[in-house]
Amino acid sequence: MANHKSASKKARRDDEARLRNRSTRSTLKTALKKFLVVVQGGSKTEAATQLPGIMGVVDKAAKKGILHKNAANRYKSRLTMKVNALA
Repeated sequence: MANHKSASKKARRDDEARLRNRSTRSTLKTALKKFLVVVQGGSKTEAATQLPGIMGVVDKAAKKGILHKNAANRYKSRLTMKVNALA
């Protein structure tokens, strides 16, 4: 329990931010799972058309601070390599 007025305000703000971050993180994970299902299906054209959309989701998470910038770039690189590896 917070002992100061500023500490209790910080705790409230942290709780609100946690809920926002959880929503964005959940959206990111769901989008990644759906994209990986498409990649597992083996359709390169479908995966290539969905790749820019998933990159946007990853970039948005990085912009909001859910992912580090380098981690977001690593995700995008690995997803691109998966699409390029499809026949």
